[in-house]
Amino acid sequence: MAPAEHDRGAFEDCIRGGGVVVFGSDTVYGLACDPLSRVAVERLYALKRRADDKPAAVMFFSLEVALAALPEHGARTRAALAGLLPGAVTLLLPNPRGRFPLACASDPATLGLRVPVLPALAGVRAPVLQSSANRAGGPDARRLADVPDAIREGADLVLDGGSLPGTPSTVIDLRAYEQEGRWAVLRAGAMPEAAIGTVLHPPSSGDKRP
Repeated sequence: MAPAEHDRGAFEDCIRGGGVVVFGSDTVYGLACDPLSRVAVERLYALKRRADDKPAAVMFFSLEVALAALPEHGARTRAALAGLLPGAVTLLLPNPRGRFPLACASDPATLGLRVPVLPALAGVRAPVLQSSANRAGGPDARRLADVPDAIREGADLVLDGGSLPGTPSTVIDLRAYEQEGRWAVLRAGAMPEAAIGTVLHPPSSGDKRP
């Protein structure tokens, strides 16, 4: 079995078994678990020392699978997803069907979506709850050695993704995009705003960026 296939199989087995994985994404090192397992989500949050009311992103490893899992979104939003994903962005989407409530936490009306450029895990079909592999508020990990010891030791599986770019994903708010064409960058990151602007309609002049 090739190394990538071994990592993918181990990753899927760990997630299905309720475990927590440290892995290298396309931006920084992350933590992943089953988004539908309360026990796994609580463990992941405890490793990060993250407040349990703070939302996390749901990561899919294929745009096709993500679009099939979120059929409620309209044509404008789906075109935005197809233009931006896979890529180093986290998209905030409306969540009218209340999907992935453990990931949405205190904001069930919003779903954070990630689809990375990650060939090693491209065959994974199930989504995961994903967050950065650091203590809450701490620096992002570019190398596996940068992940705090307590997180690596507390995880059930650790996958070494080598040295990563080290800049977290750009967070884009698309919650008003379908109806109003409005969007905003809430966190600058790995994907520059100029590149986003080639895909999305320009934000309205009255839009205030946080």
